[in-house]
Amino acid sequence: MSADFLSRIEEVLARVGRGQQEAKSRAAALLAGSITNGGVIQAFGCGHSEALAMEIAGRAGGLVPTNRIALRDIVLYGGEPLEALADPGVERDPGIAHKLYQLAPVKPDDAFVIASNSGINGAVVEMALLVKERGHPLVAIISAQHSAGVASRHPSGRRLGDIADVTLDNGAPYGDAALPLPGGGAVGAVSSITAALLAQQIVIEVVERLLTAGITPPVYLSDNVPGGKEHNAELEARYAGRIRRTA
Repeated sequence: MSADFLSRIEEVLARVGRGQQEAKSRAAALLAGSITNGGVIQAFGCGHSEALAMEIAGRAGGLVPTNRIALRDIVLYGGEPLEALADPGVERDPGIAHKLYQLAPVKPDDAFVIASNSGINGAVVEMALLVKERGHPLVAIISAQHSAGVASRHPSGRRLGDIADVTLDNGAPYGDAALPLPGGGAVGAVSSITAALLAQQIVIEVVERLLTAGITPPVYLSDNVPGGKEHNAELEARYAGRIRRTA
């Protein structure tokens, strides 16, 4: 089965990696514009979609002016008890988005990237609506197939992909897993792998746009190479209080 999964992933990666070029360019243009204007890229995802935010914010080879927003922020920064995260349905609560936005170090020039495989849960849809209400550029990464096949859980009936300025399809199948099982169900999740590819492609194009504009891209080195820690600390200092790593 692992060989079958590899074949399937190779096919999806090729399709996602080579497709949607216009949408990827528009996404990169929005994010590069934000950074050029002194903004930060705010990345948000719930559940396994948080992996997308981790690909964008605070990693070697990535952009320094990036910040990860996560459900746990209501405990880490908002003083809520740990039990507030115990409810598995917390990501379906639209109200949580307002708490997270208020707790985040968001400024007017910031842009947002929100990931959700289904794009239907209350927290991500409400965050998207709030982001657009506040005038921020918004890039969404979803599974187009899955999102189209399920009803929104947000009171508005809207989905994440309906709200964003640019929506990218991660190519994951309905239900995310790629290999059907004989007794029902499926195994071999796709979305985390393809979303990581999309995140890196967008970051690379943002860097390319900054270089073309004559701007030295603020890019992380690995802390585990000589001079990396010092390099990163110098760049992070420019965004003190704007990214959680310098909060």
